[in-house]
Amino acid sequence: QVQLVESGGGSVQAGGSLRLSCAASGRTFSSYAMGWFRQAPGKEREFVAAISRWGGVSTYYADSVKGRFTISRDNAKNTVYLQMNSLKPEDTAVYYCAADKSPANGQTMGIIPYDYWGQGTQVTVSS
Repeated sequence: QVQLVESGGGSVQAGGSLRLSCAASGRTFSSYAMGWFRQAPGKEREFVAAISRWGGVSTYYADSVKGRFTISRDNAKNTVYLQMNSLKPEDTAVYYCAADKSPANGQTMGIIPYDYWGQGTQVTVSS
């Protein structure tokens, strides 16, 4: 069982930056692939970024955030991060982190059924 708590959301103007954090409980954090998803009002939840388990050698991004967002993990702190730069109004959404024991890497991490989810943190980007 893994419990996930996101933080770092807020309001920012277009072009600004935010860093989201997701703190995980438990002693086996490094064995989980971690993902970030988002859901805008009236839209379905969509994949944003993922990082493979253990050393996080493999990362994968949605085309809409590639080059602007960076996912990373610190296994010593049981935390995964999402650095978001050059934010756009269309990035406005509730952002969720997710965890799964899958050995997936690359684009597969965008489609696996993540087992554990956080409660989400709101990101609002104004123009």
